[in-house]
Order: sequence, then C-alpha cells, then structure tokens
Amino acid sequence: MLTRRQTLSLAAGAALAAAFGEARAATPDQAREFRIGYQKSGALVIARRQGALERRLAARGIKVSYVEFPSGPPLLEALGLGAIDFGTTGDTPPIFAQAARANILYAATLPAPGSGSAILVRRDSPIRSLADLKGRSIAFTKGSSAHNFTVNAVRKAGLAWGDIKPVHLSPADAGAAFASGAVDAWAIWDPFYAIAERTQDARVLTTAEGIVETNSFYLVNGTFAKANPAILGEVIDELVRVSDWASAHTGEVAAALAEVTGVSLEDQTRAVARTRYAVRPVSDEVVLSQQAIADEFHKLGLIPKPIVVRDAVWTAPTT
Repeated sequence: MLTRRQTLSLAAGAALAAAFGEARAATPDQAREFRIGYQKSGALVIARRQGALERRLAARGIKVSYVEFPSGPPLLEALGLGAIDFGTTGDTPPIFAQAARANILYAATLPAPGSGSAILVRRDSPIRSLADLKGRSIAFTKGSSAHNFTVNAVRKAGLAWGDIKPVHLSPADAGAAFASGAVDAWAIWDPFYAIAERTQDARVLTTAEGIVETNSFYLVNGTFAKANPAILGEVIDELVRVSDWASAHTGEVAAALAEVTGVSLEDQTRAVARTRYAVRPVSDEVVLSQQAIADEFHKLGLIPKPIVVRDAVWTAPTT
C-alpha cells in the first residue's frame, strides 16, 4: 500500500510530467549541451553518479556536464550569466539574484526540512539560547538559505538585526573561523553541518525546525528556458524519477554522495537522514513563501529594492 507521502510524490510527479510533456510537444530543442551546477548534496549529485540525465538526453544528442559550487550565491551568479544552464539552491539565493536582475527562473521546488540546517556553537560556549546571541558574531554565507535562517532566528529571539554581528563567509571560511573561535556561532546546512558535528565538537543551538519553513529550488537560465523548454521538461521529469529512487534507497544515496563529493560516508549518512528527496511544481503557496522572504529582506535593507517573485517563475508553454 502506498503511504500518503508516496502518493503525494507520485501525484506531484504526474503533474510535473504532464506540464513538461506539453512543453516537449510545443518546442523543438535548440541546445547541444546541458550544463549543471550542483553542491555537495541533493538529487543532482545522485543523477550525476547514475548517469541519469546523460542517458535521458542522449537521444537528443545533448552532452551533459557538471560544475560543483560551494554554495548557492556563486552558482546563481554563473547561472544568471549563462555560464551554466541549470542548478539547485536554497530559498534565499534566488531572491538576491532576482534583486540583481539576474537572468534566472524557478523551474521546480524541493521541500527542505529544517532539520538539515542549524546554528552551531562550540561545546563550551556560554551561548545557551537564541537570546544569548545578542552582541555575538554569527557566520553565514551572504544570500544563502542560512542568511534567511539567521534573520528568522534573530527575530524569534526577540532581537533586532542590529543586535548581532553578521559575518559573511563561505562555508569553508566560516568553518575555519568557527574552529578557531574567530566567530561565536555559525549558521550552516548539510553536509557542512554534519562535518562540524563530527570534527569540531559543535553543539546545536537550534535547527531551522520551528523557526523558518524552507524550500530548495531547481533554477534555470531564462534564455535557456525560453529556447529549450523540451529539454528542461526532460530534465525535471528525470529528476522526479531520481528523487523517488533516492527516497527509497538512502543507504545507497549516502554512499554515492560520499564517492562523488569526497565527504565522508559517516557525514553523508547523517546528512541524508535529514534530507527529503522530492520534486514539486512551484505552487502559489511556494511563491507566497518566497515573496514573504523577499519582502522581509527589503524591509531590512538586505536587498536594494522590492521584487515580485512570481515574475521569475517559469511556465511551460502549452500546445
């Protein structure tokens, strides 16, 4: 018997397949290469390990290539410039990218449980509650999902944004700063979160659960999407299949992630246990959630002008 989660996954997959099937029927392919940006986790890593997209696009004569990025902001910079065609990030990078008029579009949603992100402190830190962050330095990657997480954590603590000392660092640099004691806390996501738990004796101050509802996204270069909706449809359809497989084979997923990324099997196993593999359409509810983040960031002066998230959602052409 199918569980409710499996039923929802199948229904969402069917909806995506139907929409992208219309796209395949409507527009001929233009591209001969599909360039993908990925990070150290997620279904794109599994797709690369399985050669899933290579097989899917082989009949179209399309070459598939992958480029690894340390976080979402540089990935989206490359995507907006057309250096890659497709990639995945958390909820916040697309907002900064859209505010900067980057040529990107939301293609699909990946629900992201808050258990995979955390604010970490050192084991012997006097920080015991979110309120204790007042006057403290918190490292996170600017424009990343950790940025939004930190904004919401500060609010939940009853603090103003000016009550903390934001330190904008890449995951690698933030990890080094955290280990040396140069920052008091670190907002980060898996697998960096899992690595810090094991190697730096980090203590979890809070996860994102109960603080912020999060999503991740598949995003596409706007020019590529306009010229190649059929290819984009094939890719999303295949990623639905890969995600369904990953949900049912978490042990194999952890091993594959460890092999592709170089992150230890122990760390990837812990990260995979906190990951949800699913692909959903970009629904009205998700658009509203993203818009709320964008409005908050504008209010805080973190983006220079208001944006309309819906303007950056890709819609498959109909026949």
